[in-house]
Amino acid sequence: MMRLKLAALALVAMAIATQADAASFDCSKARMPDEKAVCGHPGLSELDTQMAALWYSYKRFPFLMGANGVRWDDAHRFLADRRQCGANVACLRRVYQARISALKAGIRWGMQNYTRQ
Repeated sequence: MMRLKLAALALVAMAIATQADAASFDCSKARMPDEKAVCGHPGLSELDTQMAALWYSYKRFPFLMGANGVRWDDAHRFLADRRQCGANVACLRRVYQARISALKAGIRWGMQNYTRQ
């Protein structure tokens, strides 16, 4: 039953990510160059929304304490990397694509662990 709920959650997150066209944060509060670039570029905004939907699923997998800390460290590293890109669209795209790939891998890993239990 738990596996079905987790699989459904992952599928819903991916469906939301492919249909949304707005940034995952409030663009009226965007102040930094990276935030403004994401809000002003539809492709980046879509990547941001996809990343946020995947993060929503990924952070719900229960991990051991150390792994949970790494998960949050990775999230903060992504934000720092995004900030370093400034308004550079190509850089932002690369950072988002890397984060999306990492989150998908984390979700796959989490799903495999639950199917073993």
